Amino acid sequence: MNDTQLETIEQLRAFLAGTEAIEFSMESPLERYTWIQDTLIRLRYVSLSKGDKGVVRRYLQKVTGYSRQQLTRLIGQYKRTGKLGRRYQPRHRFATHYSAQDIVRLAQTDELHGTLSGPATKKIFEREYTLFGNPTYERLAGISVSHLYNLRKCTGYCRQRCHFTKTQATPVKIAERRKPDPGGQPGYLRLDTVHQGDLDGRKGVYHINAVDEVTQYEIVASVERISEAYLLPVLEMLLEAFPFVIQGFHADNGSEYINKRVAELLNKLLIEFTKSRSRHTNDNALVESKNGAVVRKHLGYAHIPQKYASLINDFNRGFLNPYLNFHRPCFFAQITVDAKGKQRKRYPYKQMMTPYEKLKSLPNAPTYLKADITFAQLDAVAMQMSDNEAARQLNRARQQLFKHINEQEAA
Repeated sequence: MNDTQLETIEQLRAFLAGTEAIEFSMESPLERYTWIQDTLIRLRYVSLSKGDKGVVRRYLQKVTGYSRQQLTRLIGQYKRTGKLGRRYQPRHRFATHYSAQDIVRLAQTDELHGTLSGPATKKIFEREYTLFGNPTYERLAGISVSHLYNLRKCTGYCRQRCHFTKTQATPVKIAERRKPDPGGQPGYLRLDTVHQGDLDGRKGVYHINAVDEVTQYEIVASVERISEAYLLPVLEMLLEAFPFVIQGFHADNGSEYINKRVAELLNKLLIEFTKSRSRHTNDNALVESKNGAVVRKHLGYAHIPQKYASLINDFNRGFLNPYLNFHRPCFFAQITVDAKGKQRKRYPYKQMMTPYEKLKSLPNAPTYLKADITFAQLDAVAMQMSDNEAARQLNRARQQLFKHINEQEAA
C-alpha cells in the first residue's frame, strides 16, 4: 500500500473515518515491521502530542491488524532502539552428556542381544568397560536405567534401529468376562459351536450345543452357517426349547456369539450375557465335554454338507434332544470343601439321573418352569417310551438320516 501522501494527522483522521468497513492485511511480519517503522519516522511520532499519537496508533492498528498491546510493545522497541525487528531469543538447551556415538552403541548392543531389559543392558555396558576394558563404553557404564529408556525413544536411536511390536487386540465390551454363578438354579446355559469338518474347500454344517449348568439339560441345534442371518433364528428356537426360564447365556470368545446382534437378542429377553476368561479353561468345560460325549458320538466327525442342516435339525428336535434329556443318565458332582478351603468333587452313583429327573429334584422346581409348561406335560414325554426304546428309535433315525445324505451325495 502506498500511503506516502498521508502526512498529517487530519489526513489520518479522514482515512480512518472513510475506511471503517474495510479490513487490511499484510503478508509477512517483516513487511509489517518495516511499514510501521517507516510510518513512525514519516509522521515524527516521538514529537507528537498524546492525542495525535492516539490517532497514529489507531491508524497502525487498522492497517496491520495488530492488537493495541502488540503495537505498544513495537512502539516501545522503536523508542528504545530506533528500529523494529523480530526478537530472537536463544532457547535454553540442556547439556548433552551422551554423544551420537553412544546412542549408536546402545542401538548396536540392543540389536545383538535382542533388546534386553534396562538393568540387563546397563550391566552389559558395565562389563564392557570394567571387565573387558573397552573405554568407548565409559559413559554408558554410568547411565541410569530410566535414562537408558529415554535414549531408546530418541530420534538418533530410531534411525539406527526400528523395533516393531505386535498389534494389541482391541477389547470387545460385549458380554461380561466372568464365570456365571447359577446358585443351584437352572437356566444358566453354556454354549459352544461344533463344526462338522471341511471337504474339498467346502464348509460343513455347524452344531450349536447348549447345556444347562445345574441340570445338564441339553439342546443341540444345527445351522448352515454361523453368520447372523442363519444363527439368530436358531438361537431363538434353541432358547425356546428349554422348559425352564433362561437366566444366563455363557459362551467362549467366538465372534458368532460375541456380537451386537446376539447381545440385543439376550438383552431383549433379560438374559445375563457372560463370556469365558483368559487362562480359565474350566469356564466352559461342561459344554466342551458334551461336544465329544454327545455331538461327536451321535453325529460323528465326517464332513456333512451345509445344505443338510435342516434335516439334521429335524433329527435333533425329534430324536436326539428328547433322548438326551429324558433317557440318558448323567453324573452330577457332589462338592465338599476340605480343611484347606479347596473344593473337591465326587460323583457318587446315587447322584446319577437324567437331566429331567435332576430338574424335578430341585427345591421349588415348579417355580423355574416357563408359564405355559407344567411337569405333567413333561412327565408324559418322559414316560412315553422306555430308555432302550428311545435309544432304539434314535439309532434307527440316525441311520436313515445318514443313508439319505449318502444317497444324495452319491447321486
